[in-house]
Amino acid sequence: MPWARHAAGHTFSFDQQVAWLATQCSKSAITQLMRIAWRTVGSIIARVWADTAEGIDAFAGLRRIGIDEISYKRNHKYLTVVVDHDTGRLVWAKAGRDRATLEEFFDALEASGEGRCAQITHVTADGADWIADVVRRRCPAAVRCADPFHVVGWATDALDAVRRDAWNQARRAGHTRPAGWQNGRAVTVATGHARALKHARYALWKNPENLTDKQQTKLAWIAKTDPRLYRAYLLKEGLRTVFKLPADEAAEALDRWVAWARRCRIASFVKLQQRITKHRAEILAAIDHGLSNGLIESVNTKIRLITRVAFGFRSPDALIGLAMLNLGGHRPLLPGR
Repeated sequence: MPWARHAAGHTFSFDQQVAWLATQCSKSAITQLMRIAWRTVGSIIARVWADTAEGIDAFAGLRRIGIDEISYKRNHKYLTVVVDHDTGRLVWAKAGRDRATLEEFFDALEASGEGRCAQITHVTADGADWIADVVRRRCPAAVRCADPFHVVGWATDALDAVRRDAWNQARRAGHTRPAGWQNGRAVTVATGHARALKHARYALWKNPENLTDKQQTKLAWIAKTDPRLYRAYLLKEGLRTVFKLPADEAAEALDRWVAWARRCRIASFVKLQQRITKHRAEILAAIDHGLSNGLIESVNTKIRLITRVAFGFRSPDALIGLAMLNLGGHRPLLPGR
């Protein structure tokens, strides 16, 4: 039939209007206005996006891309997403978070035009091995850049491990008091030094220029009472400073930071410097080319909002279709306009 898709229960115009509403309105507004179930909306979105994808070349002019994963459901359900750095568009998304899933992207890229994998010049990612291995094999000439936010996040995690260790040591030293019973077990709460360390997390995590007066006081207290924890804080800030330097100074600064971390005698940072050494080329490439996954994280934030709207869809295909219609640069048009 010329006015409806095969095996669909609605006309082209009806599907198009529902898809347009899905990019503009709330879930309740669509279901009440169009008098259909929300799962039916998901099926319509999947159909409309499938037709839209057939009529466009989503990979045209793709040169610099960012790859990341995002959780869309409990029990470790993830989407792998690819974003174009030059246009800011979401160009591809697929359920899964492994080498096989990413291979599907590069297969689709090559199928859209011979030699397109070789045309990719820059790839940003979070340092995950499953991304790096596939990119290295499919785009051997591409410059791989490690996302600065994730690299500094590794240092923050290492710092938090030192803080937790200091807190546990303070509790074992007797800085606790009984607080009654719960579920048949004695409960204790931190006091004194242990309590102060427990509430020092944000003073250690935040950038120095963003600290409140109270947090600055807390940091000064840590410098006087726990030199090991304060040294870990300085290591974290030292790595963050590397990303602020010009490219010609960053390499030497990073090598000096690695040497410092290697001899710091703090286990989490000794392990971190090994990871930094492994990704040294990608870190310096990110500084040299000024690339990060900031744009991809922005797209991920929007996908999280779309995920909340898409709650109740039968499969991730409808969620992916809604994300692509919203963020892929191909929003549906309102019929008759």
